[in-house]
Amino acid sequence: MKTVLAIFSSLNGIQGNSSKLANEYLSKIENNDSVRVNRVDVASLALPHLTGEEMQAWMTEPSKRSESQQALANVSDDIVETVKAADEIVLAVPMYNFGIPSSLKAYFDRIARAGITFKYSETGPVGLLENKSATVFAARGGVYAGSDFDTQTPYLKHFLNFIGISDVKFVYAEGLNMGEEKANSAFAEANEKIIELTRG
Repeated sequence: MKTVLAIFSSLNGIQGNSSKLANEYLSKIENNDSVRVNRVDVASLALPHLTGEEMQAWMTEPSKRSESQQALANVSDDIVETVKAADEIVLAVPMYNFGIPSSLKAYFDRIARAGITFKYSETGPVGLLENKSATVFAARGGVYAGSDFDTQTPYLKHFLNFIGISDVKFVYAEGLNMGEEKANSAFAEANEKIIELTRG
């Protein structure tokens, strides 16, 4: 059975435009009995910013961790195991102030673990989460794809590649705050792309 990890990050929950795009995609693939979807809303997780104390807990041998260190390490360990178990990662990503939501960054910070999701080699870092794909559903109020203002696309590609996920597809819905006609057109184009992705 194929396992899909769907990561939502909109402050508007299921009403968020990125959530609507991702759920449109998920509704199509969930009709397949061989697909299981695990949904995570990182906005509701309310993960704190990563601290030195938490990183130190990761780097401490499990047998030598204090009770508080083990509790801190468990947060990242659980997230990493969820990602490891997935065959496909679906990311629903709104654009906030030209970047990804801070809640999603906090989630990513718990995934990037040296020796677990990537390792260092003589030629540089090597991702360890192989044989996975990722599909990103990006919703923006303005039109940014392909411009210097789109910091999301390169960041998400770099991060996913860094941990070993090189098969990354993007579906954009842009100009959503630029009038009803523009928004409707953007959703129509995104839905066509979703149909293409699910046709195979």
